Formats: sequence, C-alpha cells, structure tokens
Amino acid sequence: MRASDRTSRRWLDTARKDLDYARLAADAGFHAHACFNAHQAAEKAVKAIHYARGARMVLGHSIRQLIERLDIPGLGELLSAARQLDLYYVPTRYPTGLDDGTPDDAFSSDQSSTTLGLAHDIVATAAGIIVEPTPDR
Repeated sequence: MRASDRTSRRWLDTARKDLDYARLAADAGFHAHACFNAHQAAEKAVKAIHYARGARMVLGHSIRQLIERLDIPGLGELLSAARQLDLYYVPTRYPTGLDDGTPDDAFSSDQSSTTLGLAHDIVATAAGIIVEPTPDR
C-alpha cells in the first residue's frame, strides 16, 4: 500500500470520527460544537481525497477552496454544501466571531442538524472516491 493511501485513509477515518462526535454534541445540545466538528469532518474528508491523489501536504481550512483545487467530476456538486459549512469555521468557536453573545447562544438545533447532513454528504462522497482496502486472502 502506498504511503499516500495510508495517509488518505487516516484522514478519512478521522473525518468519520469527527462526524460521530458532532452528532454526539448535537444530541447533547452543544450546537456550536456540533457545527464546528461537522465542518472539521468535511474538511478532513476533502483533504483525504487530496492525499489519495498523491498530495504530500494539504493546507487550508476552506472546504470550498479545497474542493475547487481538485479536478474530479461531480465533486463540484458539493460546493454549495462547502460554502455553507465554511461559515461555521470561526463563529462556532470564538465569541469575537459574532456580533454579540457566545457561540453557545448563537447556534441552534436546526443549524447543527443542517450541518450534520451537509458534512455527512461530503464524507460519504469522499469515501466513495477513495478506494477502500480489500481484505487480503
């Protein structure tokens, strides 16, 4: 197995765990944290695609920009989801990213539910692009 394949799978596995954690946060009422971790899951999933395609280092946190750097048919359909998720990178973590209040005050169950769905779509798409290992016989 190529090193880039191992790296890609590690990023995809981490993306899946971040998405699981985001679901737990949402279920517990921590909607800002759920939104941020949904963003992280999607970001890591797209980075996993970059690594699967041989990238040695992938920098940046904008899911939209990470997708735009890839030339994969059909991936552009996720740009709308990426744009929405990118809005949750800063204000879900820092009170100065908001006009007033704290992230816990600003984010709702509707927002966390939406971001979880968007992130799920991106993680699932990444998993479909990255060839999963087949068991050795």
